Amino acid sequence: MKILHLDSNHELLINQLNDLGCTNHEDYTSSKSEIEAKIANYDGVIIRSRFTIDKQFLDAATHLKFIGRVGAGLENIDCEYAEQKGVYLISAPEGNRNAVGEHTLGMLLSLFNKLNKADKEVRHGKWLREANRGIELDGRTVGLIGYGNMGKAFAKKLRGFDVTVLCYDIKEHVGDVNAKQVSLKEFQEQVEVVSLHTPQTPLTVNMINSRFINQFKKPFWLLNTARGKSVVTQDLVAALQSGKILGAGLDVLEYEKKSFESLFSNDMPEAFKYLIKADNVLLSPHVAGWTNESKEKLAQTIVNKIKAKFY
Repeated sequence: MKILHLDSNHELLINQLNDLGCTNHEDYTSSKSEIEAKIANYDGVIIRSRFTIDKQFLDAATHLKFIGRVGAGLENIDCEYAEQKGVYLISAPEGNRNAVGEHTLGMLLSLFNKLNKADKEVRHGKWLREANRGIELDGRTVGLIGYGNMGKAFAKKLRGFDVTVLCYDIKEHVGDVNAKQVSLKEFQEQVEVVSLHTPQTPLTVNMINSRFINQFKKPFWLLNTARGKSVVTQDLVAALQSGKILGAGLDVLEYEKKSFESLFSNDMPEAFKYLIKADNVLLSPHVAGWTNESKEKLAQTIVNKIKAKFY
């Protein structure tokens, strides 16, 4: 098989595909239209998030057997049309789920103990102990929205704490020993921490909005290591200002480009100006699943799935 690699990945990906007898070509700079002009020559494409694989691309890819996405989600691919054309879709949520679980826990503990605020203050010569008194995780109820690979990984990390873990998912019977599955009503009545672990779909875009937030009985902490467009930033800011949301850990933002490689290109939105100044908001640049270990595991997962399907 001839495979075109559109993003750089761990070297084992190409090395192991070479060992399988594949012909691997790399093109990390050509435009989408330039790729479309030659994609008919390839049986497979491996991509992270460089551009959207849409109907136009798929129509040009007349010999395509598979698309491998070195990441968890497939929202940058027109999956329905690809499947109609018999293209096998491969993603690798198994590869970075542990990294996401660890990052989410790190964000939560940092928020509870005001570590980002305290660090900035000490660097500026301020020694404010009482103002940085934290709170403990033990005894709290943590709620996970979405209980697939990422949600399960975070729940596993919480096993060392004396917490109640609840999950809500549109799929039935996904709960396990680490998280009890409940209805949305029960979820919103009980949880004190909400962590998002959902893919980007029409159901999840703008899911966390004012109406949804105000249905929670208790003020809560929000963590988002999933997809930025799930949270309406303006509504999040309003909830932070009112105290309905006590603090937020955001690894992803509504303003990210589809490639996830950069933020907005125009003027900074007012809501984001609030986030970057807020002491109870922790931000990171879409790196929850971005570790040295996950880079290797993501690549290995893609190779394993190609091998299982075609060899």
